[in-house]
Amino acid sequence: MTNIILDTDSYKHSHYLQYPKGTTIVNSYIESRGGVHERTLFFGLQAWMLKTLNTPVTLEDVDNAAWICNQHGVPFNRAGWEHVVHEHGGLLPLLIEAVPEGSLVGTSNVLVQVRNTDPAAFWLTSFIETSLLRAIWYPTTVATNSYYAKQVMLDYLQRTSDNDPEPIAQFMLHDFGARGVSSEESAALGGLAHLVNFRGTDTISALLAAKQYYREPMAAYSVPAAEHSTMTSWTQEGEGAAYANMLSQFKGSNIISIVADSYDIYGAIEHHFGGDLKDQVLENAEAGSRLVVRPDSGDPVETPIRVIRLLMQKFGAEVNSKGYRVLPDYVRVLQGDGITPALIGTALGRMEEEGLSAENIVFGMGSGLLQQVNRDSQQFAMKCSAIKVNGEWRDVFKEPKTDLAKQSKRGVLALQRTSDGYQTVRKDSAVGTDELQPVYRDGQILVTENLEAVRHRADGLRAAGVTVAA
Repeated sequence: MTNIILDTDSYKHSHYLQYPKGTTIVNSYIESRGGVHERTLFFGLQAWMLKTLNTPVTLEDVDNAAWICNQHGVPFNRAGWEHVVHEHGGLLPLLIEAVPEGSLVGTSNVLVQVRNTDPAAFWLTSFIETSLLRAIWYPTTVATNSYYAKQVMLDYLQRTSDNDPEPIAQFMLHDFGARGVSSEESAALGGLAHLVNFRGTDTISALLAAKQYYREPMAAYSVPAAEHSTMTSWTQEGEGAAYANMLSQFKGSNIISIVADSYDIYGAIEHHFGGDLKDQVLENAEAGSRLVVRPDSGDPVETPIRVIRLLMQKFGAEVNSKGYRVLPDYVRVLQGDGITPALIGTALGRMEEEGLSAENIVFGMGSGLLQQVNRDSQQFAMKCSAIKVNGEWRDVFKEPKTDLAKQSKRGVLALQRTSDGYQTVRKDSAVGTDELQPVYRDGQILVTENLEAVRHRADGLRAAGVTVAA
């Protein structure tokens, strides 16, 4: 949809008639009021600005919206939208301020603040809530879940591996979510949010979004991998031949991922990978190829642990300096079925109990990564906090006695750093630097960053001491 006049809720079209007479400015903000995590990794505003705010509203858009609203039974602010077209070239007279993308901000803090710059367009601030809030809550929630999953992985790697955790962790959670989301746009935006933290994906739409919106030529990588149809088409009697074909076709590839549970994954390891195909696996290792065995059914915690143990019986294992067993570098396990962010910690915890290093395994996640989130996961909201009426500012807030968790902030806001992180204050009482940066004003996008800069900011958070308890 390119007509932002229609990218809203129906009732928004009647709101221009509901503000106090003399209103000239409406100031609103977006925050995560709480949720699963105590902090959110902010991401996605730039993509929305480039996609939405760079497209001017036209008189044809106004005419189309007027017809739809008339037929739909809601008022239409034709004069207001024609003013935007004639006076502003169809570009929105707004000021948007935001914390830099990739910042980890405690909940109950302002992330984005927006207000109109043309007194005649006071109604516009709240009008864009639907589009803007959706553009923030979804990628920020995915990026946050992905970020905390990575922190869990880094913590377990730190305890159970001799190797540098960061390069390993970057490829420990692979995105398989493209088919599990409600739209291609969700796959692109959610998949891109995941790539703030990781470098592995099968969601090609995310790569295109990274290139289009964040100037990243190649944001992530994938490998030759089997699916059940390509394995079972050889029939059960030809199971070993199917695996042999994979090892032959992709010999020399850095990684060869083979789903091996079509019939009996334990038998596949016993009789094929560690049996009649063992020499081929070792030849591939000499050619630089790593075999990744993928269970895709059974208990998502206990099954991969048993697979790792069987592979160790067949290919051996080393005990590292921290006392944990590690498969040879040319063999690993991928658990991509039934994984959720919470389950990753459970699985790595069980592996630690069993004396197995976290570097033996990588994870894949589909709908649990990109689809099983909603606006309430981090309790996102956009609220008006101040308006200017007849030249004077008024605080605007809600404070429902039935749910004080939904009380909103008052005044024009600023975000300041403290020794404990961030704190939201009134702008008129702020001391020092306001972390909210102007990113859009009157049709001009003022700040654009590449994905590398966003990643660098997010990666620096761990160095600053942000960790997650196992």
